[in-house]
Amino acid sequence: MTGTTLRDRAILRISGEEAKPFLQGLLTRDVLTLKQGEPRWGGLLTAQGKALFDMILWADGDDVLIDCEDAQADALARRLTLYRLRRKVVIAREETLAVHWSLDATEAPPDPRLPALGHRWIAPPDEGGASAAFRAHRLALGVFEGAEELGQDQTLWLETNAQELGGVDYDKGCYVGQENTARMHYRAKVNRRLVAVPLNQADEKRQRAALPDMDLSIELRRVEALDPTTLPGWLAAAIAEQAAE
Repeated sequence: MTGTTLRDRAILRISGEEAKPFLQGLLTRDVLTLKQGEPRWGGLLTAQGKALFDMILWADGDDVLIDCEDAQADALARRLTLYRLRRKVVIAREETLAVHWSLDATEAPPDPRLPALGHRWIAPPDEGGASAAFRAHRLALGVFEGAEELGQDQTLWLETNAQELGGVDYDKGCYVGQENTARMHYRAKVNRRLVAVPLNQADEKRQRAALPDMDLSIELRRVEALDPTTLPGWLAAAIAEQAAE
């Protein structure tokens, strides 16, 4: 049966009177201004500004729902718990809800990274699944996510194309990894980019993930070595704009 549930995604509910201020000091996106029905993609970084976890944030009243990789959900919850200290915050899996995706559900919010990715919403799970279809569509657009593709503590957040995909706010104040991320942005020093190349062109020294089923290698390559004609249009335009500055 065909469905819309992304079964490789999980939801963490962050609740309690300090939930939003707690996340505000950790994540790359502004959580205090998060609105119902307007999800935001962001990350939790190392102190050096490297990606640890990426996620999509949803407002649910005073709570925040974190739409994250199912295989990393427990690790993300543990990491957040380390930062919680004595704050009045509860971090727990939300088992009654699931993440859904469709290209045609125009009544649902567009994916916050790139409108071409389609529409995304949170609801109880259905009986089918859409994970494989979404993954193929996402990779065809050159958008990466999750520990395997982004690399944990390996890739600087802006090197994952996070700025172009709306994954960082520069005016929200401090968060983990903010100093190096802001420095790269203001000095226009994003010298490497995460890109997908055919598997037969793979360079193991630059490889973050090999995806044989998609015939792709996800790699961190220097900008000057990239052929703009092989890049997705949104990324080629961003690199050209940076070069012109």
